[in-house]
Amino acid sequence: MKFGAVPLDSAEGCVLAHSVALTKGRLRKGHVLTPPDIEALRAVGRDSVIAATLDADDVDENAAADALADASMAGAQGVERSRAFTGRVNLLAAGAGVAVLDTDAIAAINSVDPMITLATVAPFQQMRAGGMLATIKIISYAVPRAALAQAVAAARGAVTLAQPVVKRATLIITEIPGGAGEKGRAAIEDRLSALGVTLDAVRVVAHRRADLTEAICATDSPLVLILTGSATSDIADVAPAALVAAGGRIERFGMPVDPGNLLFLGTRDTQQVIGLPGCARSPALNGADWVLSRVVCAIAVSAADISAMGVGGLLKEIPTRPQPRRSKPEA
Repeated sequence: MKFGAVPLDSAEGCVLAHSVALTKGRLRKGHVLTPPDIEALRAVGRDSVIAATLDADDVDENAAADALADASMAGAQGVERSRAFTGRVNLLAAGAGVAVLDTDAIAAINSVDPMITLATVAPFQQMRAGGMLATIKIISYAVPRAALAQAVAAARGAVTLAQPVVKRATLIITEIPGGAGEKGRAAIEDRLSALGVTLDAVRVVAHRRADLTEAICATDSPLVLILTGSATSDIADVAPAALVAAGGRIERFGMPVDPGNLLFLGTRDTQQVIGLPGCARSPALNGADWVLSRVVCAIAVSAADISAMGVGGLLKEIPTRPQPRRSKPEA
């Protein structure tokens, strides 16, 4: 592709680089010039324009964006795309889910040619219907066919959406005298609803291991959420101990995400069990959201996965936090 000043005698079929005002209206940037356009430009005293002239082996911006978009979402369920316009295509979530990205492939795409770009949300970001997973932008008016072919080859299936698999959950809340009671129930219900999960039941029991063990044993939902009236501060505390007593197993206690440190993850037969941190009573993003969305979408979450969440795990400070991370400077 050649870019620069083009005499009007040679400008037919070129791509206009800058908008030009005419006697009536204007020609917009990106417009492919036709014979009537040339005459209209002459009528306003122009003898040349700044334009892009495509070579024989170039692919125009919209065709290139189309090809890269189709490759990036190849085989993905629940991913939709916009129409190509000015070299851009957006990939959208058709419903709730979690973004699953081939980060190596995306890096490879963006290394082929600076004019070929693919930007995405963060890996494992929870998505809602219509949310933008990625945007493809061809920066120039065209790219070499060979470069596009290399990017397309790297892009196969790079952007996918893991859709919800778990459809039912039970919430167990433990109470202590003067505690929060059922505060936060609505926030947890909203989290589940956003992922298409139905709340089978909400059970409220005393904050005692025996009572909680009995409640866990009585559940048959594939997902069990436990919200304790008193913070779970050790793997031997009431909630983790109750899960073990019910025949379950603790996969991970604690996570390097703040807020959200006091989460635990476990299993009981085929059930997934999440011990929620107290911050889950708030609708604000916390570490439990990252674990919950993956579990619901059948993305395996290991202890190593949770360890890796520390990078980026320092979430927004909460103004009403009882013990802020930073103390106020002394007067």
